[in-house]
Amino acid sequence: MSETLDSLDRRLLALLRSDARLPTAQLAERLHVSRGTVQNRMTRLERSGVISGYTVRLRNDGDDDGVHAITMIEVHGAATDSVIAGLRRIPESVHVHSTNGRWDLVAQFHATDLNAFDRVLRELRAIEGVTNSESHLLLAAYK
Repeated sequence: MSETLDSLDRRLLALLRSDARLPTAQLAERLHVSRGTVQNRMTRLERSGVISGYTVRLRNDGDDDGVHAITMIEVHGAATDSVIAGLRRIPESVHVHSTNGRWDLVAQFHATDLNAFDRVLRELRAIEGVTNSESHLLLAAYK
């Protein structure tokens, strides 16, 4: 993301993270700017790729069937880019983040069941450059 964000952009994004369905007029009112300013900002942020889409959040029980997991991944040497590319090819991969500390990457997966998640882990371990991983199943969400 090479786009430079100012204070208004950051406040707009915070409101959209909270509720992406807020009407432009309401966003403008909360930000103390005109509707045109909000619309222009949103268009610019979408075109530049800062806003890459809009999504829906489900209640914790809204997606009962499935296994959600966070996996920490250790990468050998300079293989980070190729490992990220490999993770992005796994259909169950929801998010991939670089991080600091003991682990190099953190991936979130959503599989249909434990057998599918086991297959995901086998795919993960087969990616060249992955030296270690540790997974945690997500049991409940509180926010």
